[in-house]
Amino acid sequence: MKRREFSMGAAAVALAGVPALSSAQAFKPREGKDYIELDKRVPVETGAGKVEVIEFFWYSCPHCNAFEPAFDAWVKAAPKDVSVRRVPVAFRDDFAPQQRLYYTLEAMNKLEELHRKVFHAVHVERQALNRDETILAWAEKQGLDKAKFAEVYKSFGVASKLRRAVQLQEAFKVEGVPSLGIAGRYYTDGSLAGSMERALQVVNYLVDETRKGR
Repeated sequence: MKRREFSMGAAAVALAGVPALSSAQAFKPREGKDYIELDKRVPVETGAGKVEVIEFFWYSCPHCNAFEPAFDAWVKAAPKDVSVRRVPVAFRDDFAPQQRLYYTLEAMNKLEELHRKVFHAVHVERQALNRDETILAWAEKQGLDKAKFAEVYKSFGVASKLRRAVQLQEAFKVEGVPSLGIAGRYYTDGSLAGSMERALQVVNYLVDETRKGR
C-alpha cells in the first residue's frame, strides 16, 4: 500500500548485484532528487559510533515482498557499525493487525524464523493475514503457543510499539513502501532513487557520509 504511486523497475525484484557499502564512493546521489534530508532530525535508537538504517514496510505490499530478499542480504553484509531495524507502517487503521504480528514475533524472539514466512503466507499461499483471528490461527500453525501469542499480541508493550511505529512513519514523512530512513536524518525510496536497487546505493552513500561526520 502506498500513499503515492511509484515505479520500482525491474531491478527491484533482482537485486543480487547491489554494491556493498565500500562502493559508496563511486556514487554521489543528489539531495532533493535521490533522497530527502529531513527538516527535523528523528531520535535514533543506536549508540555513539553507530549508523541506524530503518526499513519501512508492509507485509501485504508486493514490492516489499520482492525487496525483502535483497534487503536481507544487504543487512547481512552491512558493517558492524550499521544498525538495522524494520518498522511496519500503518497508512490505515486496518494495517494494525500486521503491525501487531511483527512486534509479537519480535517480542517472542521468532522474527528470524518467521519474518520471511509471513511474506510467503501472504504472497505465495494467498493467506489473508489481515485480521486478528487469521493471524492467531497462522501463528498456531507455525508451532507457537496460541495463548501466549494472543497474550503478547494484545499486550501494552506491543501497543506501545505500534504507536512508536506510526510516529516514526510520520517523522520520516513516509509516502510509500518499501522505503528507508538513514541516521534519523535522511529518507529515500524507489520513487526518489529510481528503483530500490538505487535506493540501497543511496543508503550506502549516506551511511558513508554519516560515518565521516558530514
